[in-house]
Amino acid sequence: MTAPQLTSESPPPPTRGRERLVDGKLLIGIGAVALLLVVSLFTGVYDVLGAEGGGEMFAITRIPRTIALVLAGAAMSMSGLIMQLMTQNRFVEPSTTGTTEWAGLGLILVMVLVPSAGLLTKMGVAIVFSFVGTMVFFLFLRRVTLRSSLIVPIIGIMLGAVVGSVSTFVALQFDALQNLGVWFAGSFTSVLRGSYEVLWIVLAVGVAVFVVADRLTVAGLGEDIATNVGVNYRRVVLLGTGLVAIATGVVTVVVGNLPFLGLIVPNVVSMIRGDDLRSNLPWVCLLGIAIVTICDLIGRTIIMPFEVPVSLILGIVGAAVFIALLLRQRRHG
Repeated sequence: MTAPQLTSESPPPPTRGRERLVDGKLLIGIGAVALLLVVSLFTGVYDVLGAEGGGEMFAITRIPRTIALVLAGAAMSMSGLIMQLMTQNRFVEPSTTGTTEWAGLGLILVMVLVPSAGLLTKMGVAIVFSFVGTMVFFLFLRRVTLRSSLIVPIIGIMLGAVVGSVSTFVALQFDALQNLGVWFAGSFTSVLRGSYEVLWIVLAVGVAVFVVADRLTVAGLGEDIATNVGVNYRRVVLLGTGLVAIATGVVTVVVGNLPFLGLIVPNVVSMIRGDDLRSNLPWVCLLGIAIVTICDLIGRTIIMPFEVPVSLILGIVGAAVFIALLLRQRRHG
């Protein structure tokens, strides 16, 4: 695979010294996110403190939902960070490269071809389709001569639209459109004990990202530089793509689509702390968890006793941040 070439609009290589991995600010951030998670545990229509069976309801719904918020928020934020490094573009993440749509196509095909398939089968197929879709995106990227910061995500969004249309067509043919809509709604409403545990896989993904963080950072500088310092560029890109595919596939199966999360978080963290993946990773995870939790709390309370899908809130916030980033780039030339 040929590396995307650096352009005048590509994000600059890291220029700051490496930040400390753990400091007082990070501990304060952990405390603030912990408070948000406590609020999440005790927010809902059902009174888990005073109602009969409240303790059981707390264990069945509130704890799994809060754990899912943590794992899904961290996973999709990390995925965005990895993809932005590999493409050298600030506007790339799973929902702007078609990765999420490919995972959805895998899900609908499993449901149509193997209706009795279990959760692990659906997850495996979604991961494979996510990987293939991301590699297709990279292949298209190789053919593009104009590598402006906007052309790259436009290509991904177009590919995602095509794949999403295929998924919709298949769903219409087999009367499964409602299922497809539920998958892409991006909601934690259905997260219960016994249905979310596969999300723990993304914890292993996070550990793997931390272990290979330096290689991913070097690969983000381009194939020539990576090769000169002894890094196997293609192998690292395949590894990064595989990690993104696993995270996206698992989250899509359990929760659904979380749009723009991987776009918002890495950009905010990079603007404040620079571009070193290893030292930024804890902050990316924390901010991703915080944003997902806040959006979920808004969705739970804004029309209580009903809920608004978290993807709706994220879409509004993400679109606003996307526009702000475009305006910021224009001001800086």
